[in-house]
Amino acid sequence: MKKSKAQPEVRPDSGPFDRAHLDRMTQGDLLLAREVLRLFDSQAERQLEAMASADNAKARAEAAHTLKGAARGVGAFAVARTAEDVEACAKDDPAFASSLARLKARVAEARLALPDILHLLRD
Repeated sequence: MKKSKAQPEVRPDSGPFDRAHLDRMTQGDLLLAREVLRLFDSQAERQLEAMASADNAKARAEAAHTLKGAARGVGAFAVARTAEDVEACAKDDPAFASSLARLKARVAEARLALPDILHLLRD
C-alpha cells in the first residue's frame, strides 16, 4: 500500500500560496523566492498546455505530476491537490476534462496572485 504524503492544510484565508511554506523552502531568501515563483508561473503554463494537447493518458499524467511537484514546491497546495486529481483520472476522458478545467481555474487564481506576492517579496 502506497503511503500518502502529508501536505500542509491550506486555510481558507491563506490565498493561493502558503507564504510560510515558501519562506521555509527558500530559507527566507527573497531573490530565490521570486525566482521559484516565476519558474512556477512558466511551468504551470507549459504543463497546462501539455495536458490539454496530450494524445495519451501517460503524457497527461506526466504533465499533471510535474505541475503537482512545482506547485508543492512554492506552497500552491490547492493547485497541487487539483493536479493530483488530474493525474489520477488521466485515463478517463470525461473525468479528465472536468478535472483539467478545475486545474486551469486553480492555476489562474494562483497566477493572478503572483504580482502581489512578488511585490511583497521586494528587498
